[in-house]
Amino acid sequence: MANQSRSTKVVPLRKAASLEMVRHTCPDSAQCNKISESFGLPVIDGDGIRDLHHQMLLDMADSLKDGLADRAMQIHLQRIVGSFVGSAHGAGQFYSRAVTEARDATAKGSNDLRDEDVEGPVGFDGAGQRKREFAADMGLQAYSLRCAAEGVVSAYEHVIGEPWKPFQRPVENPGQSVDRKAAEMQMAAFG
Repeated sequence: MANQSRSTKVVPLRKAASLEMVRHTCPDSAQCNKISESFGLPVIDGDGIRDLHHQMLLDMADSLKDGLADRAMQIHLQRIVGSFVGSAHGAGQFYSRAVTEARDATAKGSNDLRDEDVEGPVGFDGAGQRKREFAADMGLQAYSLRCAAEGVVSAYEHVIGEPWKPFQRPVENPGQSVDRKAAEMQMAAFG
């Protein structure tokens, strides 16, 4: 039987979202309140969302404490908190793109010489207005998810006793294939 080797490559995963990344992409309380006021949208109770999600994770951990060892609890909560943080980060990135599109559409709409960018007929919103309203909605969603993430992150620290950090899968020699490693070992045998 001939020695057959398969070339497999270890591909580094993208960097996991951190709470700092969420705070960088999602609106904060003051910005969220400005959005709500400017667009006539509901005011989001960020503290209430934070508190509820904090308590939810504490209750979940309490219900599992007899069935999970400390390390198993840490791994389980790490995954749950990571999903909240990842969701908030994704919403923040989407919000940022929506704001960029709204700015672009608004800038185009302010140019009187472009027929395709004029506001719609009376009673209908133009493209710029629709994009601004969409970005405002996305801002409130991103802020809400940010608060949820902050709540579970603080609960994780309370339960586990150390701050939550995003899970980073270690990558060994990215870009080096199994064939290459085998060839190096074989060549080393020759001295």
